[in-house]
Amino acid sequence: MPHRTKIDDDSIPKHPPHYLHELPQEDEERLEKLFSLLDKNGNGRIDIHDLSAALREHGVHHGYAEKFMKSTQSITGELSLADFIYYVREHEKNLRLHFSHLDKNKDGKIDLEELIRAFSDLGIPLERGEATNLLQRMDQDGSLNISYDEWRDFLLLAPSNNIQDLITYWRHSTYLDIGEDMNVPDDFTQSEMQTGMWWRHLAAGGIAGAVSRTCTAPLDRLKVFLQVQPSKQKIKDCFIHMVKEGGVTGLWRGNGINVLKIAPESALKFAAYEQVKRLIKGDSKNQLAIYERFMAGALAGAISQTAIYPMEVLKTRLALRKTGQYKSIADAAYKIYVTEGLMSFYRGYIPNILGIVPYAGIDLAVYETLKKKYITSHSSNEQPSFWTLLACGSVSSTLGQMCSYPLALVRTRLQAQGKKYYINRHLTILHMFGNLINLVFF
Repeated sequence: MPHRTKIDDDSIPKHPPHYLHELPQEDEERLEKLFSLLDKNGNGRIDIHDLSAALREHGVHHGYAEKFMKSTQSITGELSLADFIYYVREHEKNLRLHFSHLDKNKDGKIDLEELIRAFSDLGIPLERGEATNLLQRMDQDGSLNISYDEWRDFLLLAPSNNIQDLITYWRHSTYLDIGEDMNVPDDFTQSEMQTGMWWRHLAAGGIAGAVSRTCTAPLDRLKVFLQVQPSKQKIKDCFIHMVKEGGVTGLWRGNGINVLKIAPESALKFAAYEQVKRLIKGDSKNQLAIYERFMAGALAGAISQTAIYPMEVLKTRLALRKTGQYKSIADAAYKIYVTEGLMSFYRGYIPNILGIVPYAGIDLAVYETLKKKYITSHSSNEQPSFWTLLACGSVSSTLGQMCSYPLALVRTRLQAQGKKYYINRHLTILHMFGNLINLVFF
């Protein structure tokens, strides 16, 4: 069992005495300066609003503010300087004990090997790469060793004295360290893989994807119709035509297969990404560079798309079908196979695969650029707001789609072709690009 240290509830008086006269001059100045930084409105007391704002500025999730105030056991929900100093002194005692426990060779510093060993003793698997990242997150002088002062300063506002909670705070309190993007699958640590976090993450993403795709299905079907139509049809006229032909429920044609392919596509992409990462990293303990993550993500996307591409063709055909043309997904697959052959399920495959590279590359590059711009203009670990993350993701994804859209358009038109069109030489990929240029510009 991991060692757990807790503050005795009865040991904290309701009105703690002022400890400034007992503190060394250096600690007195340090705590007064910290209190002033936390006291945003300068009224001599720290409340939940002051703490939330201060934590955001220091790169800590503002949700820790409420937990911190609860841990101080303040009845009024505010902390005076005396309250704050009393809590900090008690908290630092526990931080000192935990630091001493992690410092195996008692040299006053925690190095990489000590950190890995300490986590192992606590039953927490820790890869060398993540251990290095944790050291860098707390290390202030670039030595890759953690002194007690660095340990204390980083964890001073952690809302717990439990070593497991401190570790969670250490690993997950900041937001922009991980650098996740919109296309490349998420990276999971070894412990997160073993505890099953990866499949819970995939399941949550699958449910969210199913809901979002269902909500936007009418727009997606409208897009497919406009892509396939040979003339410049207006959006309004196309929408009215779909409703008249199939009713309101007809707007969701093709959504079933679109939702069904989420699970295999996500699982295959995740598995392929993990395998490609291992091939790229080899024996290296360092994290993948951005371009390496892009390569791994693009290859994983290509592998998953190759496996589920027949479902993409079915989705397009079902979205374009007339009332009564197909009874079900299985019926559609059978009729297409009988009349057009197996290769019909891979029409448009080449432009689809080619489109992965510009889409994923531009999306990742723009997202990383916007993220770095944010970090440059704000605190290095400051948590971005929901709207900031939404804006970065929307801009990067939109630019990626715009640049790869010609390939997506050709892919959809090829997917929609029946047998009688497929044998027409004017509907090969190159000729279709030429036809699109004439349609748009002439």
